Amino acid sequence: MHFTITLLPGDGIGPEVVASGMAVLGKITERFGHSVDFHEALIGGAAIDATGNPLPDETLVACKQADAILLGAVGGPKWSDPNAPVRPEQGLLRLRKELGLYANLRPVTVHPDLADLSPVKSDRLKGVDMLVVRELTGGIYFGEKRRDGDTAFDGCSYNVAEVERVVRLAARLAGKRKRRLTQVDKANVLETSRLWRQVTTRVIAEEFPDIDLEHQLVDSMAMHLIAKPSAYDVIVTENLFGDILTDEAALLAGSLGLLPSASLGDSGPGVYEPIHGSAPDIAGKDKANPIGTILSVAMLLRWSLKLEAEAAAIEAAVGKVLSAGLRTADIAAGGPTLGTRAMTEAIVAALDEGMRA
Repeated sequence: MHFTITLLPGDGIGPEVVASGMAVLGKITERFGHSVDFHEALIGGAAIDATGNPLPDETLVACKQADAILLGAVGGPKWSDPNAPVRPEQGLLRLRKELGLYANLRPVTVHPDLADLSPVKSDRLKGVDMLVVRELTGGIYFGEKRRDGDTAFDGCSYNVAEVERVVRLAARLAGKRKRRLTQVDKANVLETSRLWRQVTTRVIAEEFPDIDLEHQLVDSMAMHLIAKPSAYDVIVTENLFGDILTDEAALLAGSLGLLPSASLGDSGPGVYEPIHGSAPDIAGKDKANPIGTILSVAMLLRWSLKLEAEAAAIEAAVGKVLSAGLRTADIAAGGPTLGTRAMTEAIVAALDEGMRA
């Protein structure tokens, strides 16, 4: 199989972890007989510096022509002036909108050898295996924004079709797992949340009667994620709530650096990226954890390229390395650590060994 990947390294540690993803993809293509063309393009702060635009037109064209997109991270203090006319994050938001990427999938599992890293008691982490489906192109992030003197305004809106499509996707995914779906909102206060709850209830009742649906208010969900995380299977929620809850859920795994994500639409290329930020304090120091990006590559292979065996091989290699006790600084708990490149090399070696076995 031949495929084309557009690389968006972005800012901070983005170029380092994207290089790790490329190394793993290179080994996969070698061992499974595929070929790949990589095309690198600008996004975020790096794009602002070079062109004045956080998502240049040529980047968008390259993304639309790709089979999938691997993204590093965007943003950093250099571009953090709240009064700046353009910001790195605007490039990412526009990319999602232009490609119709309305659903962000964030799986959360806990490797047994990392359970002690979590601030949550290890006995509560047994069996944690959840998938958060976050709506990605609506809500307050895309609403009207203005400031009038001492007053600031951020508008939040959703329509029925936006809710239906992401709920249907979440329900289909739940049907392939434990058939449990939790919809998160703030329906006791927000009108948009009342719409979410109404639409979700109808869609599940009419189209997915075999799915066990529950509703949770976002504040109680934040508590339950810590108190009883193994109770959840698939969680679906709006843009802002999903952003916050998945960062909280990263505590269960032990580090933001471990978790991958996939941003998907009904057609066209998906965007795959770790959930962590640009971490400018460690950029260029060979300290970033590449695992979130490498597992995002596994999701890329599974979701965009339909290469399940290749995706499973990467996940097995990551698991093997962690079981062997190899650690980057964010998951070391005071022990010896590997840098970004050394951890990547260890995973590539485990991948090669696993495929030769």
